[in-house]
Amino acid sequence: MPYISILYKSFWYSLQAIMTHHSDQRAYFFKIDTTIKKIRNALQKQLNEAGFDLTVDQWVLIDHIFRKQGISQNELAELTFKDPPTVTRIVDLLEKKGLVERNPAVGDRRKFNLFLTEKGEKTYNEAFPIVAEIRYKGWGGLDEADYQHFVRIMDSIYNNFT
Repeated sequence: MPYISILYKSFWYSLQAIMTHHSDQRAYFFKIDTTIKKIRNALQKQLNEAGFDLTVDQWVLIDHIFRKQGISQNELAELTFKDPPTVTRIVDLLEKKGLVERNPAVGDRRKFNLFLTEKGEKTYNEAFPIVAEIRYKGWGGLDEADYQHFVRIMDSIYNNFT
């Protein structure tokens, strides 16, 4: 029995050494997460300074609705990787602000299609340059080849989990 315990400990220490070796800094999810938080914070700061009453999550939904007027809440949840109750809460807020309207889906009273109101489209058009500026700043001096490598790597990581 002590031999098994020693083997287990040996295995555990070997595994820890592998996972913490300088060339195996595969806590890439931490790097991705902290980068996303940095970008979100920068965008939120810019939206606030420009006087927009929008959170980044609200912006994400507005952006998707702008690009696909009439999208259902379920489609929006899938596209944004948010659970349906969260999307419902955000859409409720956007509706109260007069930025989004829900229209019942034809043939299914349980579903709603989402549209930006005139005020929502105006807000989108005014906020988009701020979003574009943040994207541009984040990309810095990287070129198209960098972008293609980035997309390939992110797609590969994503696909490893699907």
